[in-house]
Amino acid sequence: MTGISGRPTVLYALYRGFTSIAAPVAWATVRKKLKDAGVPEKRQQERLGHASLPRPQSRLIWFHAASVGESLSVLSLIRRMGNHLPEAEFLITSGTPTSAALIEKRLPPRTRHQYPPLDTPAPVRRFLEHWRPDAGIFVESEIWPRLIVESAERGIPLALLNARLSEKSVEGWKRRPATARFILDRFRLFLTQNDRTASNLVAMGADPDRVQPGTNLKAMSDPLPIDEEVLNRLRSEIGERPLWIASSTHSGEEESVLAAHSRLLERWPDLLLLLIPRHPERRDQVADLVSGAGLEFAQRTKDQPIAPDTQVYLADTLGETGTWYALCPIVFLGGSLKEIGGHNPFEPAQAGAAVITGPGFFNFAETYAPLLASGGAKEVRTSEDLAQAVAHWLQDDAALAAARSAARGCVSNQKSALESVIDTLCEQLELAAEPQPQS
Repeated sequence: MTGISGRPTVLYALYRGFTSIAAPVAWATVRKKLKDAGVPEKRQQERLGHASLPRPQSRLIWFHAASVGESLSVLSLIRRMGNHLPEAEFLITSGTPTSAALIEKRLPPRTRHQYPPLDTPAPVRRFLEHWRPDAGIFVESEIWPRLIVESAERGIPLALLNARLSEKSVEGWKRRPATARFILDRFRLFLTQNDRTASNLVAMGADPDRVQPGTNLKAMSDPLPIDEEVLNRLRSEIGERPLWIASSTHSGEEESVLAAHSRLLERWPDLLLLLIPRHPERRDQVADLVSGAGLEFAQRTKDQPIAPDTQVYLADTLGETGTWYALCPIVFLGGSLKEIGGHNPFEPAQAGAAVITGPGFFNFAETYAPLLASGGAKEVRTSEDLAQAVAHWLQDDAALAAARSAARGCVSNQKSALESVIDTLCEQLELAAEPQPQS
């Protein structure tokens, strides 16, 4: 393994100086957001590097993720890695209260969650001195220069997993090649989502010998949890009615979804739409859109039942998507009718659903490719296209069954890649070796 090289650049020195000066302002901003979200004071202090939990005595493997999707995508990896390394303990850090709440519900054995330190001197020092990780795995594009550099300086082997960088980010780093090489050289391993990201990292200055194209980790996540009590109650309320799901919709997409549903109601008057906004806090805005479309709806947060005249069920909660997917095998996945990047199609596919997407799924291009090629997913561009795609699967049971089978096959193929990811991480980060005794 090539050793860490390169001296700190002027730009990195300027970053260190600026973040040191701006630390009080950064803390005030972050603290307010955490407080407004109801995060207890003790947990808020984690952003200053004050741990709220003790460090375990055995080897500790640290995963750092940005937010909800990234955090949940590593949970199945931690669970399986725990089977490979039965003596290891795990730490996962993520920065948002939403991700923290969902992670706490699904923590694998021997795993704990903390908020990450601000990328300023004292918080980073306190965090590293307390937790003393035996390895650090940064997920996707969560690049915090000081945290990365100081971790490497302490001899912590680092990997960037599921690496994904926007074209804007790549071009920005290319304009600062010396600093890009200095930061990237702290990593022993880069496992990218696709060949394109691998090429971009090398162009930015990463050592080609450390860059390996991989797969999208989100495609290998565990199935979403299901609340059986809620599921059975809603099945009773829905009865034999036909239904479809529009999930993870964003602003500007619900209008197309509701237009498609209105068109479908002309043929299936008892058709039910389960509408799941990506951000539940938009519930009032979405409710106004449904009402403005002249559709009768019930709302999950108001605990309103699905009545015979309910045309739309607004599933405006967080963490129940697995339950909604268990109700229906036809799912339109949002974030795709607009240039948003899409969302993970393997979540509905794991639940046994066929998937419909708009064209804007570029963040999951490598995940959608086999789904679209096999017929497990369909691409649409307009509300009319969406209505036709749903109608096709509503009226043709054989076509729907074939699409669902194709989607499940793609999921199964991706699952096998997880073992390869674990083997690579263990080898490159020397996780199979005996850990150093902790003082």
